[in-house]
Amino acid sequence: MRSCLDGRAGGVTARARAAELGRTYLSLDSGGRERFFGLLAREFDVDHDEIRRQCEALIKASEPIERSTGERALRDALEPPRITLLRQFNALPEGVKFLVDRRAELIDLGRRDPLLAGLEDDLKRLLANWFDIGFLELKRITWESPAALLEKLMVYEAVHEIRGWTDLKNRLDADRRCFAFFHPRMPDEPLIFVEVALVSGMAGDIHALLDETAPIGDPQAADAAIFYSISNCQRGLAGISFGDFLIKRVVDALAIELPRIKTFATLSPVSGFRAWLEREAHAKPGGLLLPAERAATESLGEQAQEENLMALLDQEDWYNDQRIAEVLREPLIRLCARYLIRERAPSGRALDPVAHFHLSNGARVERLNWLGDVSPKGLQQSAGIMVNYLYRLGEIEVNHEAYRGEGRVAASSALRNLARAG
Repeated sequence: MRSCLDGRAGGVTARARAAELGRTYLSLDSGGRERFFGLLAREFDVDHDEIRRQCEALIKASEPIERSTGERALRDALEPPRITLLRQFNALPEGVKFLVDRRAELIDLGRRDPLLAGLEDDLKRLLANWFDIGFLELKRITWESPAALLEKLMVYEAVHEIRGWTDLKNRLDADRRCFAFFHPRMPDEPLIFVEVALVSGMAGDIHALLDETAPIGDPQAADAAIFYSISNCQRGLAGISFGDFLIKRVVDALAIELPRIKTFATLSPVSGFRAWLEREAHAKPGGLLLPAERAATESLGEQAQEENLMALLDQEDWYNDQRIAEVLREPLIRLCARYLIRERAPSGRALDPVAHFHLSNGARVERLNWLGDVSPKGLQQSAGIMVNYLYRLGEIEVNHEAYRGEGRVAASSALRNLARAG
């Protein structure tokens, strides 16, 4: 590590030493890697005595030139030597990917070690500069893309599991689009990708969109682009946001390619709804259902008393029982509207993480779709409900500013009325 920071070495020598250091790291077991990080964090941190001296000198400075010189010296003192060492990896062929993967490891280690948390934060800020949106390239992924890249899509898909090559081919067919951001120093590694269905009208059922036996639609006849899956690929870039730029860039690309498309919307899970519903049922027994909804559940018999609302959802294949599904539909849709529009995290942001993402990007909550996803994951997270977030090109900035500035959620009048119902 010290040889990498030896100022007498030329750039080529310094990079060669960094490459050797990286190979040494990769040869270590998990315990050795943690000690490696500890050494880097402890021995190559800032010089606290020097920072104190620079602060004292800056306080005493009276002339503008003196203050300016002191501020520069303080900035230099606040940058730990480990940052200089980490930067040397940027010039190596696989160096940027190496650092992205190391931050993924530090995210976990930093949770139990404040010293490593500081190193992780340094690396995050370094990567945030390197992965500025201006450096990223938007590329369309097709069935003709390299097989290695297609395999990575199957691994990185985080919303709707890709069940095999036939499923993947269906998602890349003529009436589908897949776009991803890439970094020039990681040309074979997608950073984030979005899957889009080109259809007529706003889709409300994910199973229909993913049906491998459905006929291929004509993209030239489509009037709606449905974003049905957005997946981050690099855990080491967590907290470095470029998903909002991806959606906007894809909307622009599709508007140019297919001018008939006028509706840009998502078909999204309500990923935190079921967990919130369980908390509310426990905290407010008897307070979830309106009188008419309570009477409807009681008509199912003793098993459907209000306090057992969650027990109904726990029943296997409850959505296939028409009586239960019809009784649950009205209260769950109403409660889901309330959850998306009215419920807030302590920070003031929307409680649902997917809602926060799309509202931050300027979308509005448009429509809820009953039993839009009855996969095990969809039932567990969202009670089978899916939501359309609508991106109206003329309203994106206004909605973004209203949500970011005032916490105001843009929503259709129908859903806003539902959210007020109780």
